[in-house]
Amino acid sequence: MKNIKLLLLLLLFGVNQIVAQKTSPESSPKSLYQTIDNLADNIESKVIEWRRHMHQNPELSNREFETAKYVAAHLKHLGMEVTTEVAHTGVIGVLKGGKSGPTIGLRADMDALPVTERVDLPFASKVKSTYLDEEVGVMHACGHDTHVAMLMGAAEILAQLKDEIQGTIVFIFQPAEEGAPPGEEGGAKLMVKEGIMETYGIDVVFGMHISSGLPINTIRYKMGGAMAASDRFVIKVKGKQTHGSRPWGGVDPITTSALIINGLQTIVSRQTELTKEAAVITIGKIQGGVRNNIIPEECEMIGTIRTLDVGMQEKIHEKIRKTATLIAESQGAEAEVDIQIGYPVTFNNHDLTRKMLPTLFRVAGEDQVLVSSAITGAEDFSFFAQKVPGLYFFLGGLSPDTDPFDAPGHHTPDFRIDERGMKLGVRTFCNMVFDYGNQQ
Repeated sequence: MKNIKLLLLLLLFGVNQIVAQKTSPESSPKSLYQTIDNLADNIESKVIEWRRHMHQNPELSNREFETAKYVAAHLKHLGMEVTTEVAHTGVIGVLKGGKSGPTIGLRADMDALPVTERVDLPFASKVKSTYLDEEVGVMHACGHDTHVAMLMGAAEILAQLKDEIQGTIVFIFQPAEEGAPPGEEGGAKLMVKEGIMETYGIDVVFGMHISSGLPINTIRYKMGGAMAASDRFVIKVKGKQTHGSRPWGGVDPITTSALIINGLQTIVSRQTELTKEAAVITIGKIQGGVRNNIIPEECEMIGTIRTLDVGMQEKIHEKIRKTATLIAESQGAEAEVDIQIGYPVTFNNHDLTRKMLPTLFRVAGEDQVLVSSAITGAEDFSFFAQKVPGLYFFLGGLSPDTDPFDAPGHHTPDFRIDERGMKLGVRTFCNMVFDYGNQQ
């Protein structure tokens, strides 16, 4: 009888232990989210410190040498497997979780711009460098310094919680998002070309961009085509040189170019299904001639094409070639059209976006998560999202006491962000890691 009672007590004790483990606040999702929030609170001052260091020490595309060292030292301190000199100056950190699961990529871009800072900050950039053979100021005028700091913060929190992580996290610190210098390769395109997606077995990738015009503590996203493909084109119009007083003695490539420019605008306004997605064709430069009384032999136009749908992109390319060549032919001239493919459409995978929306709602608050219109700016995160499902979203960086209409634009000398917005970015990345892992 004593043995039976002892056995029953042991069984009861074991059941209680199992129940305790299953209901333990330390292992419940709610307590894990609270832990992330607490750690984000504790680390916020460090994230701001890292951001200010990088803001004061910006580096141009493919020249992020000191930034890369700074990041690599941090990841190594966290005990990660670190690879440097990826796509020239990129840094990869790998954190293996304590449980089996997917491999998740988290990406931040590191490069600054050839812009001279005008913002009155104690940590404003005074750095100068050379860009296209000219001395220029260098500034983080697009917030990439905040992206690096937020991902460093997420890395520190996730390293402390690695036993709870289902799968592996690959931290991608990418150079040259703004474009490699002429004659060089770089950015996400080169990282993909070098095979990082296959080397690390990345299953899904997340990225974010801070916005100077979006209030802090808000997130903005769009399913499908979120940011445009960006393609460059050059049109050379060849005529016949003649005296300016006798235009009938030659073929004027300048007036022909003017007709082509007008014709190009009707491709978007009259020949493209704009209710499907937006599109833009812009001529940014036109050059031809040497003096007032000579009609030159050649005129050159350079422009950009922005599209949000691959099918529309192909049709617009075809129409640009046809419009330019046939208008030139009608004037007795010739047109050569060279279209150079740039960044693809930044496409947010529909299934992945739906899966992660509850995470965004929980972290930021449902009323603080906004659906974005398409953006005709481009992002080379698109190269990662071509290989695996991706989700790219925007994070608020506008101070509550600033009117959005007065917010300084990106890529301008007056660009600034409210650093209080970065904590939400750190929390979002961390929560995405756990929620995506649990869903798998």
